[in-house]
Amino acid sequence: MSVFIDITGLPPERITFGPSPLAELGAALHALSEPAHHARLHGWITTTSAALKPELADRLHEADFLWRSIRADILLPATPRETLAEELDDLDLMDDEKYVAAALEISCSSQYGEGLPSPLVDAGVRQRVLELAAVRGPRQASFIRQMLADPPGVRAWIRRLLEDCDEAFFADTWRRVRFQLAADARHKTEMLRHKGLAEAVAAVSPAITLEEDGPRTRIVVDKLSDARTTATGRGLTFLPTAFGRPHLLALAAPGWQPVVQYPVSTRELTDAIPVDTVQLRLEAVAHPMRMRLCRSLARGSYSTGELADTYGITAPEVSRHLAVLRKAGLLTTQRRGRYVLHQLDVAVVARLGSDFLEGVLR
Repeated sequence: MSVFIDITGLPPERITFGPSPLAELGAALHALSEPAHHARLHGWITTTSAALKPELADRLHEADFLWRSIRADILLPATPRETLAEELDDLDLMDDEKYVAAALEISCSSQYGEGLPSPLVDAGVRQRVLELAAVRGPRQASFIRQMLADPPGVRAWIRRLLEDCDEAFFADTWRRVRFQLAADARHKTEMLRHKGLAEAVAAVSPAITLEEDGPRTRIVVDKLSDARTTATGRGLTFLPTAFGRPHLLALAAPGWQPVVQYPVSTRELTDAIPVDTVQLRLEAVAHPMRMRLCRSLARGSYSTGELADTYGITAPEVSRHLAVLRKAGLLTTQRRGRYVLHQLDVAVVARLGSDFLEGVLR
């Protein structure tokens, strides 16, 4: 499962890197609403939350479906601007049908790549929106009913909310992070220009790769989701974020220019593990016999014969289990004379929980 972005024939100048204040505000609001996802931001989250006026905190809770579990596409602009006001002006130019469909993405997350019609014009989608909104509680259900009944009024309310966030805390935060994000975007742009797209996207994240299959070229974002879109005829935008880790967002809705929001490079990020590898490792250690073998292998080095004797199974059975663990990258081996000794790579196993969490949050 991955997000595939077709860039066949896309000129390099249509691939852009740049910081976006609106996208960064969306990432910051997500961090405030889901602090458990962002342990390294604990200080900022605690300080900012404590300083919020109750009225503003209440309004943020009312609208948090825009950024809490799924980031609404309206918060990921394809054309980054210098200021939040400019990006909000661009957002105001979007027609109501597209805006509401994107804002209420909760209504179609399982059908995100199919390009469902707006709930403003389709009764079936509208009914699904209302049913899902009811699950989120009466306040948000009421808010969403109001959005369906009065899109211009609610859009103006959302803009005022984001402007009030800017005044309350984000303007100062943006001043502190924008230079880092701009420097990262310039660096990636220079890599694209002088070293090519493959190196540029590899520098964005180890979870992003460039695939060339004959005449077709695509960017693959390794995520536990499945979507396909094309940048051909539109362009592709990469938005660096200081608040995003561990999330790697890919806007891949039909009819929208693809956008990727990526965490700025850190030492930890370069160690990101593909989700397929995480799945392989979890399956490897889940087998009862392999779990028992790991009990010994975590304590020291053992030969196949020693493990067979300890657990009362044949050497070929042990070899098969060891092959699964080795394929998953969980074993180290060394030769001692005519014997091959195996040992659990404890450091890799210790990371498995955090790798799993980062994979599902990516």
